[in-house]
Amino acid sequence: MSIATCMKLYILIISIITLTCFGVDKYKARNHKWRIKEATLIGMCVLGGSLGGLAGMYFFHHKTKKPLFYISVPLILIIQIAAVLFFVSKGQL
Repeated sequence: MSIATCMKLYILIISIITLTCFGVDKYKARNHKWRIKEATLIGMCVLGGSLGGLAGMYFFHHKTKKPLFYISVPLILIIQIAAVLFFVSKGQL
């Protein structure tokens, strides 16, 4: 399996996990239960789940009014896309 295939699979898996965590946190918020820490949600985005995090924000209408999220999650995604494009342009992916 090539490194590009492994990276695509990793991004897919971490994005699905991050999307799920945003959904779980929204459910817990509505039901006054123990919540997932904001730092954990942002950390999952940094680890590659920013696409899932952004999707979760808008699909579940969760954290969309918090500047920490509506600024950092899209910014993290842009940085990650730029990094991938950089490595692709250098022929390393």
